[in-house]
Amino acid sequence: MILLDLEHKAIARLQESAKLSEFYYQKPLLLAYSGGKDSEVCLELCRRAGVPFEVIHNLTTADAPETVYHVRKVFRRLELEGVKWEILHPRYKGQPTSMWTLIPQKCLPPIRSQRWCCQILKEGRGKNRCVVLGVRSAESQNRSDTGVAELYGRTRANRQVFDFDNGDERIISPCQRKATIKIHPIVDWRDRDVWQFLQDAKVDINPCYSMGFRRVGCVGCPMAGKSRYTEFRQWPKFENLYRKAFARMVEERKARGKPCQWKNADDVFRWWMEDKNLDGQMDLWGGEIGGGT
Repeated sequence: MILLDLEHKAIARLQESAKLSEFYYQKPLLLAYSGGKDSEVCLELCRRAGVPFEVIHNLTTADAPETVYHVRKVFRRLELEGVKWEILHPRYKGQPTSMWTLIPQKCLPPIRSQRWCCQILKEGRGKNRCVVLGVRSAESQNRSDTGVAELYGRTRANRQVFDFDNGDERIISPCQRKATIKIHPIVDWRDRDVWQFLQDAKVDINPCYSMGFRRVGCVGCPMAGKSRYTEFRQWPKFENLYRKAFARMVEERKARGKPCQWKNADDVFRWWMEDKNLDGQMDLWGGEIGGGT
């Protein structure tokens, strides 16, 4: 499928989503903008679709400084365009929070098999809205079955996927309840499509990409694999923040009487960076993954 076809299809999806949002929610589409390449494409497509939309950015507290500055720059432009935007600061149990306070609170580092960080720092807002996300099925095996429109459940297996391109009328019922519907207009785009679109549109992208990074997200994210080493060389202050949080986490585990295989922050950091957090993790803490405070 050529890029122009993909663009037209994505715009049609956004226009139809905007109709649903205005009719059932009495609110415009809400675009979740991360500062990464995929949300950059979605932002430009929303402009081209000619639909009303608003934009939010979830401040994770672990984003690279370049990402923070880029988001501010983009939002200044949105303000001049008359687009409503908001930068959301993270909260947990009704209180302001950050990655560095959450780690000792949860008594567990963010790991691939337990990404509580995403749930708290990135996914807690946009309830009862029609939300646009730059999710693509080509990003990973876990996202290979992503639909254009979805009603999220407590687990991925419980989500409801709608055949949005073919007028799946089942979507009407959750819209009538004002349930949160996630719209993925570029779900069928490949990496090359994303980069070609941004190049053709002359979009000013996050400078992290020109620094050699292939992804934009939290510095030190376990999903980044071995590129975390490069991230910490580029932004060493984040390694110090993680180490300090790990030290408090070890003390908190001991204070709560929880099993603790680590003596200090260095032990935690080495374990965490080696990514020994998949097989056997459940046994390590007696099945406590999935819990926490």
